[in-house]
Amino acid sequence: MKRIEARIKTGFGEVIIEGETPQEILDMLASLPENFTEKLSDFVANRLTPSGAQLKGIVEPTTEGPVIVTRENLTHYESVGLVLYASDDRRNTAAQVQKLLESSGIKVMVPARLNEMTKRGQVFKPDPNKPDFKLTMQGEKWVEDEVLTKLRGKMA
Repeated sequence: MKRIEARIKTGFGEVIIEGETPQEILDMLASLPENFTEKLSDFVANRLTPSGAQLKGIVEPTTEGPVIVTRENLTHYESVGLVLYASDDRRNTAAQVQKLLESSGIKVMVPARLNEMTKRGQVFKPDPNKPDFKLTMQGEKWVEDEVLTKLRGKMA
């Protein structure tokens, strides 16, 4: 038998509810607790984004990856560093970082910045045969001690 689905767009992504009949989907929707999407959004922010509370108001999780939401002026290096810091396992590809920064409204030549950040010891390629870049321990410390501290000071 065919299944039908309802796709509900939220601030953090999409919730898909499936059933075999329209009534089954309506029953499932009726059984969802009050404030379901808000609770789910908080859960996603706190569980799926590293240091969720630490990044609140600076970086928000999306289904595509972390997007910078702060309106503070950031250098290109800080922007790239924040996206990598908020990414799973502190790693991402140059193309994905570029896409996430564009979603954030920030124009950066990501490959050039990653190359310079590699020379500074802030990022490295864990596997030279793969396109991933990862923050080094020095890079993580730089984001935590300098970038986030600067942003929190301006937000306070």
